[in-house]
Amino acid sequence: MKKIIAIIFVLTFSIQLSAQDLLDVLNNETPETENIVTATFKGTRIVNGHSIENRKKKELEFIISHRFGRVNTGFEEFFGLDQSNIRFSFEYGLTDNLTAGLGRSSFEKTYDGYLKYSLLKQKKGTNSFPFAVSLFGSIAAKSQKAVAGNERSFAESLFYVGQVLIAKKVNSSLSFQITPTYVHRNLTAINADPHDIFALGFGTRVKLNKRVSLNAEFYPQFNKLESIDAKNSLAFGVDIETGGHVFQIILSNAITMIEKGFITESTGNFFGGDIHLGFNLSRTF
Repeated sequence: MKKIIAIIFVLTFSIQLSAQDLLDVLNNETPETENIVTATFKGTRIVNGHSIENRKKKELEFIISHRFGRVNTGFEEFFGLDQSNIRFSFEYGLTDNLTAGLGRSSFEKTYDGYLKYSLLKQKKGTNSFPFAVSLFGSIAAKSQKAVAGNERSFAESLFYVGQVLIAKKVNSSLSFQITPTYVHRNLTAINADPHDIFALGFGTRVKLNKRVSLNAEFYPQFNKLESIDAKNSLAFGVDIETGGHVFQIILSNAITMIEKGFITESTGNFFGGDIHLGFNLSRTF
């Protein structure tokens, strides 16, 4: 009887050791789950400028953007509603981390295209990383006919923009982003205008509830165009999500909606009443 008990004890102990060894092997071979922070912003734009958010793979987004004239033009211009600039664009997720976009603006009849790549993800947990980083590059071509005597070649109609988007979701209600920006124009209006302009964008989002957030954006420039009274771009917006749509209501001192325009060519004094009411409406397929 003692021998039988001893044999059972040895077998039980051996099974326990084997089970523990197997569990250790499984733990070593199973990769740790990455706790990637998502939904830093509600859409691909903070206000005028891009956020770090990308389209999902094979996801197509159609965006209609509209900016009216300045509200301080008074009743004669119906507070800017008689004037408008519109942009249509398509954005497509080539992968979960790479988005491509094409657009056309009525202002200067400009065509633009861009690529945005998610380089680093914000993570929490064991392998935490404090912020997310995306790279953005765009090219725009002004197709509006030049006045006689000021003809330009196709190359002289091109503008280039490069940005690094660095964002952090502090908590479920607050996110912010800083955006070092480089803008290059092949042709300038006067010799004193710089071909290269550098700016540093600041953006934030404050979530009010599940469907509504308040956004703000500011792009101070380190150097400016001399041919116009250039001002730094300032904009505020409200994001409203309505199931498949993200509707943004915008107040901005810029009437343009692509980077080379609103960052370097804005002339409105926001606090002097040079405010453009606008909206972005997106539909995802």
